[in-house]
Amino acid sequence: MDRRLIFSFVIIPFTLWSNLVESTIAQPTTPVCQPPQKDEYLLFILTQTRATYEDIKATLPPQLPTTFCQYLDDKVTRVGGFNNLLDVQGWARYFNEIAGLSAFAIQAAPPRNFPNLPTYKPQPLTDGYAVLVDYFSQPEIASELRQVIGSEVALVSYAQRPYLLALHTKSEKEANSKFRQLSDRGFTAIVVDSRSVIVLQPVAIF
Repeated sequence: MDRRLIFSFVIIPFTLWSNLVESTIAQPTTPVCQPPQKDEYLLFILTQTRATYEDIKATLPPQLPTTFCQYLDDKVTRVGGFNNLLDVQGWARYFNEIAGLSAFAIQAAPPRNFPNLPTYKPQPLTDGYAVLVDYFSQPEIASELRQVIGSEVALVSYAQRPYLLALHTKSEKEANSKFRQLSDRGFTAIVVDSRSVIVLQPVAIF
């Protein structure tokens, strides 16, 4: 199984945007990030301070509009003006691999149509242990994980990074057992406090 890092970002479709924005309305000090326009891609870069924002802004081409805004519980640099996914991927790779910042893309519409996909509001897991798998932005790892555990996997966020949720349990013994099983099968797995995990999609769709 190839574990090489390709791009450390996740593309979040516009169908989830209203739910994501709703959770940030209560943040008064920083404006909520605006959704993408039709046929536009956005680059979001996790940005802790305005000084970092100014450094990011100076790195980017001046024709790309940038904003310091609130996304979920994080402050980010919102970079607009992209109409080509490859351009967003290139900049995401630069900020992840060269600048050491976490970057991901937002798209105006999902790449596929899922008419039966219910509206879902991102929310944290309840108490317990979560076994997470780093999929390195490679959807085929999600398919392999489904085959191993025999069920669908969720797309989650932990420590400002996307992961696949292999197991959520109140049993530390069960969590450690699943961790060893997945590690033995070649997956990059971790066991964490489930209260720090946010479920983005109950069923991961790529």
